[in-house]
Amino acid sequence: MSTDAASNHPKPPSGGIVRRARKYKSEEVRAALYLIIPSLIGFALFYFYPALRNIYMSLTDWDLMTDPEFIGIANYRRLFEDRHFWNSLRVTVMYVLYNIPIQTVIGLAIALLLNQVKKSTSLRALVLLPYFIPNVVVGLLWLMLLNPIIGPVNQVLQGIGLERIQFLRLPTTALPTIAGINIWRHMGFVAILFFAGLQTIPNDLYESAKLDGASAPTILWKITLPLLRPVMTFVVITSVIGSFQIFDTVAVTTEGGPMRLTEVLIWFVYRHAFERFNMGYGAAVTVVLFVVLVGFTFAYIKLTRGTESDLG
Repeated sequence: MSTDAASNHPKPPSGGIVRRARKYKSEEVRAALYLIIPSLIGFALFYFYPALRNIYMSLTDWDLMTDPEFIGIANYRRLFEDRHFWNSLRVTVMYVLYNIPIQTVIGLAIALLLNQVKKSTSLRALVLLPYFIPNVVVGLLWLMLLNPIIGPVNQVLQGIGLERIQFLRLPTTALPTIAGINIWRHMGFVAILFFAGLQTIPNDLYESAKLDGASAPTILWKITLPLLRPVMTFVVITSVIGSFQIFDTVAVTTEGGPMRLTEVLIWFVYRHAFERFNMGYGAAVTVVLFVVLVGFTFAYIKLTRGTESDLG
């Protein structure tokens, strides 16, 4: 081989350069671990250990007064034979079906409107304001507004010639009303999430579509929604998980009534664990709830390809 040909080949990195690169990489890994360790400790103390403790508790008979007695899967056998549990699960699923589609559609509509006035920070703050009101306060506020005697909503209904409605006491309106209260509180937060997602979509795509003569509905279905898929996945999954955990609004407004028609799962757990002092049975319900939510999350991501984006 000639000297000129040999000189054209790149020289392999020297051992010193390789050692420095490895040392730099190890320092980066060490720095990352130092930053992650506090969060891992918090996760282990406040999430992982309580979760394991809860699983163990679900295998015991514990009344908070005496030592837990290990009874195996007896709580789970009782659970699947308990018609009130199945009623609570049905009520919770119905609440989710009332809540999530409407909340998502309204949130997306508000986000599209906000996207037309991007510089209006005050308007975004106003939309988000209900989300910062505690759930208990929201429940008390709407309990007063919907009061069948002195509530402004029923006074308006009476003023236009309609009958007063006991929104939170009638079997046909109690659960939809609770869903409506929580939609009012959370739709602004959902809108801000969608708004943030809209900012990642290049304007060139919209301009090209308009030049090609695409209508507004076509742009929405062919460009906006496909590119918002990861945000939509996050919104739907977190909203469903939050809806399955609803408690405050029910506790303040209906306490599970009328006739157990608003007895959602977390209220069912509360009654058994803290009113009847059957902590093991209540813990078993939360374990089943965890399994249901994990299954839903993985199924939704798989079916909708929720982790994929059409952005190149």
